[in-house]
Amino acid sequence: MNGQVAGLSEETRVLVVEDDRSIGDSLVRGLRQAGYAVEAVRTGRAALTTVSPDVVLLDLGLPDIDGVEVCRRLRARSDAAIIAVTARGEEADRVVALDEGADDYLVKPFGLAELLARIRAVLRRRRPAGPEILRNGPLALDLRTRQVSVDGRPIALTPKEFGILECLAADPGRVVSRQQILERAWDAHWYGPTKVLDVHIAALRRKLGVPGLIETVYGHGFRLGATEGARPPRERP
Repeated sequence: MNGQVAGLSEETRVLVVEDDRSIGDSLVRGLRQAGYAVEAVRTGRAALTTVSPDVVLLDLGLPDIDGVEVCRRLRARSDAAIIAVTARGEEADRVVALDEGADDYLVKPFGLAELLARIRAVLRRRRPAGPEILRNGPLALDLRTRQVSVDGRPIALTPKEFGILECLAADPGRVVSRQQILERAWDAHWYGPTKVLDVHIAALRRKLGVPGLIETVYGHGFRLGATEGARPPRERP
C-alpha cells in the first residue's frame, strides 16, 4: 500500500506551515510517502494566501505573524482541519490555539506515526459531504461561512457556541451527550469538568432567543428541539 492511509484519498491536501526548513522538508517527505498531496510554506503570510487545503499543520512560532493569529484568520475563511504544531507545551498556549479554531495540537518533538494518526482523527471528525446550510425551524447555520441566523436575523456566536450548535443541528432531535459536545466543540482530549458546557449553553440560548430550541435531557445531554418560530422581540415600555 506504499503507506497509503486506508479510506483517505490521495488528493487529500495538506499544507505544512513551518519556518524551520529541515523540519518542514522532513514533514513533507513523510506525508507524501503516506499518500497525501503536500505543499509547504515558511511564513504566516504565505499560509494565508494559499488555496484552501484539507488539513493545515501550523507552527505557532512563525517569523512574521504569530501562529495563533494565523490560525484565527484561517478559521475565519476556511473549514480546513487545523493542527497546531508547536514547541509551546504549556496548557495556556494550547487552550488559546484551540479557542481560535485549531482542531488539535502536537507538541514538538513528535513522531510521524503520531502525526498521521492525528491527521486521520481530525479528518474523521470533519463533517462528510452534505448540505452547507443546516435549518431547523427559524434557525439556519451556514457551515461554510460559520454564520448563524434566526428568522433571517444574524446572531453573533463565539467559536465554541457555534461548535455546540453545529453539533446539535447536525441531527435535530437526537440527544447528544455532554462528552460528545465537548469533544467536538472543545478538544478530543478534553478530560475536565463537563459543567463548563452549561455556561456556554445558557449564553447560546440567550443569544438565539427561541424558547425550547435547545432542550436539556437530564442525565443524558442536549438536543435541538422542533420549533415553529422565534420569540418576538420584547417591546420597551
